[in-house]
Amino acid sequence: MEPERMGRDAAVRLRLHAQMLREPAAASAEAALRRLLAVQAQEFPYARWSLAQRVSRSIAPAVTAADIEEAVADGRILRTHILRPTWHFVHRDDLRWLMALAAPRLEQANSLTYRRTGIDAAPAARSAQVLARAVADGHHLPREALAEKLREAGFAAKGLELAYLVMHAEISGVLVSGTPVRSAGGALKQTYALFDERVPAGPRTGPTRAEALAELVRRYFASRGPATVKDCADWSGMTMADVRQGLKLTLAAEPATLAEMAIDGVVHYYGAGDSSAGDPGAGAAARPAGGTASEAGPRVDLVQCYDEYIMGYSATRHYIGGGAPAFPFQGQPMHVVLLDGRLAGSWRHTLLPGRCELDIRLHGSADAPGSPLAAAVQEAVDRYGAFIGLPAVRVQYGAKLEGHT
Repeated sequence: MEPERMGRDAAVRLRLHAQMLREPAAASAEAALRRLLAVQAQEFPYARWSLAQRVSRSIAPAVTAADIEEAVADGRILRTHILRPTWHFVHRDDLRWLMALAAPRLEQANSLTYRRTGIDAAPAARSAQVLARAVADGHHLPREALAEKLREAGFAAKGLELAYLVMHAEISGVLVSGTPVRSAGGALKQTYALFDERVPAGPRTGPTRAEALAELVRRYFASRGPATVKDCADWSGMTMADVRQGLKLTLAAEPATLAEMAIDGVVHYYGAGDSSAGDPGAGAAARPAGGTASEAGPRVDLVQCYDEYIMGYSATRHYIGGGAPAFPFQGQPMHVVLLDGRLAGSWRHTLLPGRCELDIRLHGSADAPGSPLAAAVQEAVDRYGAFIGLPAVRVQYGAKLEGHT
């Protein structure tokens, strides 16, 4: 096998462990989030699963969707616009320093849209005051209620203007996610709360920008390596110069923290000798006494298309053997099936009364009944059903089950 391919194979194996998709994984969903620092979360139902599937299978009872929802409801896990910027889960203990680091880059990224929608300094400051008063004292409100408060104050509060006024308030440390509410159809709906009521104050003197950069870079490479400087820059929204500075500081202060490997002539960084998955820097969940059946044969993982195993990389995302996320073509599911860490198909769920249907489509794989691959797929189906709290059944391509039209 040529050296480049061997290097990519090694990168895939190391990433699966660093990302906690293999044991030893995290002791809890919160520990998984602390290690990953931020987890992309614009599709809330699937983003819950991204956290839960990184919890060790030795932990009983297994983490469920309801457990993640409870952590979001009480503010241990927060959902806000940060990094590129898009929706992310961030642990409450990390959000204040991370937002302070990211905010200038986020404002720069949004500046053109701010100008197009008339959001300059004065209206932005006034809207932030309106929104802060609206959610003060634990009064969590959905976006529609925020829009009404803004309209009462003279803002149009429609379309892009509304979206970016709310986002500006998030970036400015005014708003953050509140306790979700159930819609009439039963789906969870985001609400907004006062940032200072949900995010711990932290030390009187926060980290310097250099210290925050070093922390971000260390956490990124420890949880996603092997990866490149460009991967980290694109994931974080920082510049490549920022990432290099963070690397320099990390390696100077803790030279044994990160290791290097070259693939295709490019240096990749990763956690040195650490496959732990606990709190930042240390603290692994106990390795289970025995592996699962899938660890001895084919292993199928159902990951969301925005999972950190995919979105954590840009320059080296192709190591998984294909392009993702991909725009759905002719009704194809968007989410990603991994076979031994590589792109092997697509999937989606449909939640119906009393059951969860999984449309799983493999690319040219012979998952005939009774085959090791079929068993691995079924194990993934069963694990997802346990997470959702409903019996899960795989919908074969082209089949119609009860409830489909």
